[in-house]
Amino acid sequence: MGWFQVVGASVADGSGRDPVDLDVTVEDGRIARLGASDAPGERLNAGGLTMTPGLIDAHVHLGLSSPIQPQFSFQLSAAEIAADIFATAGSALDAGFTTVRDTGGIDGGVVTTIAKGKVRGPRVLSCGPVQCQTGGHGYYGADWEPTELWSSHHIPGLCALSMMAGNADELRGNVREAFRRGASFLKLCVTGGVVGAHDRLSDTQFTVDEIAVAVQEAAARGTYVTVHAHNNEGIRNAVEAGVRCVEHGSDLDESTAALMAARDVALVPTFAVVEQLLHDTAGAGLGESTRDRVLGVRERMVSALHAAKEAGVRIGLGSDLIGPAQARRGEELKLRAELETPMDALVAATKTNAEILGLSGQVGVIAPGLQADFVLWKGNPLENPKLFADPANAAVVVQAGRIVKDLR
Repeated sequence: MGWFQVVGASVADGSGRDPVDLDVTVEDGRIARLGASDAPGERLNAGGLTMTPGLIDAHVHLGLSSPIQPQFSFQLSAAEIAADIFATAGSALDAGFTTVRDTGGIDGGVVTTIAKGKVRGPRVLSCGPVQCQTGGHGYYGADWEPTELWSSHHIPGLCALSMMAGNADELRGNVREAFRRGASFLKLCVTGGVVGAHDRLSDTQFTVDEIAVAVQEAAARGTYVTVHAHNNEGIRNAVEAGVRCVEHGSDLDESTAALMAARDVALVPTFAVVEQLLHDTAGAGLGESTRDRVLGVRERMVSALHAAKEAGVRIGLGSDLIGPAQARRGEELKLRAELETPMDALVAATKTNAEILGLSGQVGVIAPGLQADFVLWKGNPLENPKLFADPANAAVVVQAGRIVKDLR
């Protein structure tokens, strides 16, 4: 569809301004103008619907779309793992997400297959495999599986959860290999994590000098490093080394938040996965011990969110959903709306996430010249943010000027 006009929608443009009734003209995949137009062409009647920019999830794991433990114990075929990955990619579109940042698990073949239009899915930016230290967060081998066998879990072109390094030289080689496989940014695990059995949330992983190697390699390619980090010492190590973003940050305190703000380091909290693991650990294909590790994390992440806001940190939005149950990705906006406002959640999931991903001026707001990525919602999710959580409320999804979902 080369030219069409959306008529009658209430438009929340992602900037934080209140919605206004506005016609939107799309031409050659971009937003051509806002306001009425007399040009001939197809009109899409959006009366009674609310338009927002296409949502952006800054923390996804498409490569973890199967039950986790079976996937990493050779119980699933490559065909089934691929089917689960592509089903999750399609469900992201159906939930209103037109762009995602994959923070570990897929190999470059998934990104290119979606980009070619061979399967339905959002625009994907990927770090490829996560970088972790030997036996650190991101390693899910069986207890007595020799470390050197971990890479045999990789399926070239499809999924590769993590690469392990024992020192700075090995890390340098691994990040160069990640870029060779198509990574567009890097992610390191610099503390322990919730989903893991080999570490604690209080552990720090990688030294400042080691993290700085990844920062140097990313800068050489005009990109950045983000880090999985829960505790303040790990966050401070990463900030000192020059990273640009922190994922989770569940124990973030006021002084560390102030340091992040001073260095312009963004934060991407992830509430939906905490709820998922508290209420349906088995559904993700994980043992009950994981639920025990997540207890208390939600409350600390709420405090961290408030500390970051008070300090003026740029705060994005990510779901971090894992396993087969990733259809309700918009739960993250509903949860954030309860802690802030629905408009805050929307701006975080659109304009701010675009800034964090390096896509400002391309996506994230509804404005002339930008990609025509938008969603038409049944009702007004800014008045009832529960609407974000149910994909059935995303009546129409448009990505780069193409209607990829239409329930009208």
